[in-house]
Amino acid sequence: MNFVEKVKSLQNYFKSRKFKRVIEGCKILDKKFPNNSFVLNLSGMAYQGLQNHNTAINFFESALKADSLNVAAMNNLANSLKETEQFVRAEKIFKKILKENPNYVNAYNNYANLKIAVNDVEDAIALYNQAIFISKKEKNDPTTILLSLANAFQSLNKKKELMEVIQEILTLDPDNAGAHKILSWIFKYSKSNVESMEHIYKMEKILKKNNLNVDQKIKISFGLGKAYDDLKDVDQATKFIFLGNESHKKIYNSNILEEISTMNKMKKLFKDIDLNSDQKFFLKKKIIFICGMPRSGTTLVEQILASHEEVYGAGELPFLTNVINENFDGGNFFDKQKIIEHKNFLENIISKRYFEKLEPYNIQQKEVTDKAPLNFKWIGFIKIFFPNSKIIHCKRNPQDNCLSIYKNYFSSPKMNWAYSQKDVSDYHNNYGSLMKFWNSKIPQFIYTAEYEKIVSDKENEIKKLLEFCELEWDDNCLNHHKNAKTPIRTVSITQARQPVYSSSVNSSDMYKDYLKEMFENLI
Repeated sequence: MNFVEKVKSLQNYFKSRKFKRVIEGCKILDKKFPNNSFVLNLSGMAYQGLQNHNTAINFFESALKADSLNVAAMNNLANSLKETEQFVRAEKIFKKILKENPNYVNAYNNYANLKIAVNDVEDAIALYNQAIFISKKEKNDPTTILLSLANAFQSLNKKKELMEVIQEILTLDPDNAGAHKILSWIFKYSKSNVESMEHIYKMEKILKKNNLNVDQKIKISFGLGKAYDDLKDVDQATKFIFLGNESHKKIYNSNILEEISTMNKMKKLFKDIDLNSDQKFFLKKKIIFICGMPRSGTTLVEQILASHEEVYGAGELPFLTNVINENFDGGNFFDKQKIIEHKNFLENIISKRYFEKLEPYNIQQKEVTDKAPLNFKWIGFIKIFFPNSKIIHCKRNPQDNCLSIYKNYFSSPKMNWAYSQKDVSDYHNNYGSLMKFWNSKIPQFIYTAEYEKIVSDKENEIKKLLEFCELEWDDNCLNHHKNAKTPIRTVSITQARQPVYSSSVNSSDMYKDYLKEMFENLI
């Protein structure tokens, strides 16, 4: 097999997501054809596929040393830099690519994705539009970019623009699962709404087709589950919710054991660490960490606080998890000695790295919300390294909370535990145990915001939230659903854009005979 044939074979492996085979093949090729820019770039792409971005960066940089004009390697390098939160360097590379090649569609699209990552959605929209314009001019399919544009409009609650883009996607691809998933979030399905009922018929028709891949099947199934849930048709809703969850489990492995292990490690790690001793680290900019189970009201609480004129809503930031893993994760354990050493350093390296990652957001306000729900695992680290921060723990009726997780689709692999009744309830049980541990050690440091209280007594509960955060009263917080300054990119997007409502309280009652495995396993 000659070089060209071997490369084609490796590209086919890449398309089939057999990334380890690609890496093995590239190693063999590299010995025969050292410093080949194409081979080095392909190796980097395979490591990207395995989410090993640091190694990928090394390969892309080697590819560019071999050939400084390899635009694909430059684009891939910028993508991996973005994924490792090196936003400034990534942006410089995207700008360089577009200066040298103004019609390079992938660079516009990926640069827009970077802008989304730092909450600069308006600039992202402009870049997506440019990528779409070039794609159409070159007679290429713009559907994937249009879908990204739709998500951007949805995050800003620009309904008119969103619907225009969705209609364009469905004109090009009537069965597009991503577009139908967005529509299922937008519609409030009811028998009196003819358009919404027609959409159910369309999704059911798509689901019957034999050419759907598993990912498409998952999205359409959850869309139908949501539709029938709106209609209070629990038989049909559970049918499609089960189908979506079972389809997901066929191609993605649950990470429940890893998640439970981390929670148990936190209790063991911080058992004998004094979290109430005097803290020397005080930060100019205060972070309000909003955490708890997913679907527990974290997006609602962030929208309330981010409506305040002195608060910037940063959304779900991965920074805290990444900084902790970079500094303390020793593979199978977290290094207690390192925590003690960092605690005694004159410089707070942990918060410094966190704020460095925040710099591209250009935040003017002194208060910033970080709404990554799973940060509840890191409360001990927050107390030590962000001592003048605020922690709001969002809590919700366990059955309602677990149902809301199980009936929704999450794109993040960190949520791969969310597709099994037992895994969801096991996760909730272990989360509850860890929160009891944190509250026993630092009860005054954590404010518990109960979803049911917020929706039943909004004004008083908002006052309590603002008092805990040491913020003056701001009427905007009462009208959080009108807040357009904070993009929303979570499953809760539709609910958070509405006034507070209580219809989801005790929503699990309808499902008590269908989800016994989950509900009976809850402690």
